[in-house]
Amino acid sequence: MWNHQDKKKLIQLPPDTIHPNPAQPRTSFDPDSLSELAESIRQNGLLQPLTVRRTPTGEYQLIAGERRLRACKLAGLSLVPCVVSSCDSRQSAILAMLENLQRRDLGVFEEAEGLRRLVEEWGVTQEEAATRLGKSQSSIANKLRLLRLGPEEREIITRAGLTERHARAVLRLEKQEDRLAALKWVEEQQLNVAQTEAYISQFLEPVTKTDKPQKKKKTVLVRDVRLFMNTIHHAVDVMKQSGIGAQSWKRETEEYLEYVVRIPRSEASGSAPLSLVKGEGKKAAQG
Repeated sequence: MWNHQDKKKLIQLPPDTIHPNPAQPRTSFDPDSLSELAESIRQNGLLQPLTVRRTPTGEYQLIAGERRLRACKLAGLSLVPCVVSSCDSRQSAILAMLENLQRRDLGVFEEAEGLRRLVEEWGVTQEEAATRLGKSQSSIANKLRLLRLGPEEREIITRAGLTERHARAVLRLEKQEDRLAALKWVEEQQLNVAQTEAYISQFLEPVTKTDKPQKKKKTVLVRDVRLFMNTIHHAVDVMKQSGIGAQSWKRETEEYLEYVVRIPRSEASGSAPLSLVKGEGKKAAQG
């Protein structure tokens, strides 16, 4: 599959007659970068021809070079040089994805989605993809794991310019609500990869049990615990009103409610990379 040889010829085509490839993994193109490329094409012409194929209906479909095609349209070219390949639709899709996946400017999830389509839609094994892309099979598997993240998590990662390693660190958290809270904190504090990994490790530390579970629950204790919880919320609200960027949330374990309060390092004493305070109370019956 990878060493497919076919007869190719060079022709000139109007850019508007070239149809996009549905297998294109890239979903966004930087306008400034396109404008720069368009200006270069105006000055010097298109140095690298596009690669297209002739469909059974006689139309021309792009295999590789969508960014160049868009720039040619911006530059106002009436004709663009194209290499016509005789590959079929499956080979075209695979070549289009591989051509884009080899580029370094694909987004984290564009790359992962492209790999998923290669594997699921076109039957390319992870080992074959790794060989063609010059990566290890474990690297391909790790990239595919990123697709476990939901739309909101992906949006934060993309917006904040976080890397694949940031995303992989957050994937250590099983619950989506925990991942979202962590990502918002990473974005707000502009944590690098090492800080993010340390932060997630802190988050995953088990709750330390300082008392033995009580067999009987007394109403007075439930009221006291709720008062303690309200005190935590009140303290965080006071800090926020004072301009301190404190955050708090809770999560449940089988035996405990865990309260996490985080205060920016610049606004708290101490030398730890992150200020992490865990308050824990026995899980109380709701009534």
